[in-house]
Amino acid sequence: MGHYHDVLAEIRDPYQEVQEAVPGVASGYAEMHKAAMGEGELSAKVKELMALAIAITRECDGCIAAHARGAARRGATAAEVAEMVGVAIMMNGGPGTVWGPRALAAFHEFVEG
Repeated sequence: MGHYHDVLAEIRDPYQEVQEAVPGVASGYAEMHKAAMGEGELSAKVKELMALAIAITRECDGCIAAHARGAARRGATAAEVAEMVGVAIMMNGGPGTVWGPRALAAFHEFVEG
């Protein structure tokens, strides 16, 4: 496994503790996620790419891992992710040049297993 698999594993147990402590918050977030990320006028793949772009902007490794995995699962291509990274770099400047490549690396990690 690679770094981004490790990131997801690292946050799994602490998030489980949060779910047990505030189940309404955790389940409410899960419902919002399900409603926002499902198929609609925008495909679930496009939504994952959008979420991955926001993860780059927010500089969130956990978010990058989750949405890179989601993009891979929904059939995004490396070319689509790279193009999205280009937009994220354009919108974020220098930080985008650090976090964008991380997102592309995470995507490759999840595509390759």
